[in-house]
Amino acid sequence: MKKKLFIAGDSTAAQKSGEAKPETGWGEKFSCFLSSEIEVHNYAQNGRSTKSFITEKRLNQIAKEIGPGDFLLIQFGHNDQKIDTPIGTMAYGDYQENLARFVEVARTKNAHPLLLTSVTRRDYLPNGRLNPETLGDYPAAMVALGERLAVPVIDVYRLTQDYYGKFGMDETKKLHLHLAAGKHPNYPAGVTDNTHFNDDGAYQIARIIAAAIRETEHPLKRYVR
Repeated sequence: MKKKLFIAGDSTAAQKSGEAKPETGWGEKFSCFLSSEIEVHNYAQNGRSTKSFITEKRLNQIAKEIGPGDFLLIQFGHNDQKIDTPIGTMAYGDYQENLARFVEVARTKNAHPLLLTSVTRRDYLPNGRLNPETLGDYPAAMVALGERLAVPVIDVYRLTQDYYGKFGMDETKKLHLHLAAGKHPNYPAGVTDNTHFNDDGAYQIARIIAAAIRETEHPLKRYVR
């Protein structure tokens, strides 16, 4: 019987509709790096924070479906950071409290939680340096919560900052949804998006996450190719 892997997160991980393509979430590519014994259930949704994901009862739905030995990957931060909106949370306040609820759901069902800090934005400072503070305190707050709850954390923010740092600004643009006018029917006026990925960008982020899991002792490791 296959194990289930659930992804709870925002638009950077979410499955994209045909109208949004070539925008692609890393969760769409994650199965490329998993054995056939794992069945991916991608619950990530555009525009969600820990707060809105919970209030919309999406976590409740995962709780109904997840079972012993399954996996729950939890990645939020981009929208929690929007503290001037109803969905925003404070990094060392309700953000951590909400993340703890995701962990509790997994542990209550004897499943395995795994916290993932958010992927970086393609956000450069005037001097051409990648902005190391583009997600504020949220990555550090998740790492601190993981330590407190003894939950493994993959610091995807640090990993993607390091990865982007290997390339110039023009090269990292190739990972994101950048299209000139007239190049794609879904974006006739063109698009410049430094948060969301194209197909190759999503694949590279999924690859980075999978490689990091293989370096841990998390039970998911045995299913990562």
